Amino acid sequence: MQGLKRRILYITLYEGIAIVAAGAGLAWMTGQGAGPSAVASVLASAIAIFWNFTFNALFERWESRQAVRGRSLRRRVAHAIGFEGGLVAFLVPVFAWWLDVSLWQALVMDLGLVVFFLVYTFVFNWAFDAIFGLPASAAGAAVQPA
Repeated sequence: MQGLKRRILYITLYEGIAIVAAGAGLAWMTGQGAGPSAVASVLASAIAIFWNFTFNALFERWESRQAVRGRSLRRRVAHAIGFEGGLVAFLVPVFAWWLDVSLWQALVMDLGLVVFFLVYTFVFNWAFDAIFGLPASAAGAAVQPA
C-alpha cells in the first residue's frame, strides 16, 4: 500500500488509538474528568492529524533522496523524535488554553504524554510497516543525485 491511501490508513489507526490513550492520560494528569480531557484529546488529535500528514510527507520526501534504503533503528528514532518535537510546539498552547493551566503546567503535562507517545510512535510505525510493508520511499531504489 502506497501514497495517499497509506497515509490515510496510517493516520486513522494512529489517531484512533491516540485519542483514547491521550484522553485517559489527560484525565488522570489534570483530575478534571473525562469531559474536558476528551475535548483536549480530540483537539490534540486534529492538530496531530495535520502535523502527521505534513511531517510524514516531508520525511518521506527526504527519505527518498537518501542513498541508504530501509528504516534502520536510527532512522526510526529520528522519525519519532522529529514528529513528537514538532507536535509539542503545537500542543502546549492548546493544552494551556483549554485546560486553563499555565504554559509550564501544559508543558509538563505534554512531556508526560510525549514519553508515552515516543514509545507508541516507534512501536506503531514498526508494526504498521510490518503489516502493510514499507513505503516506496524506504523500499525502492536510491534516487541518483542530478
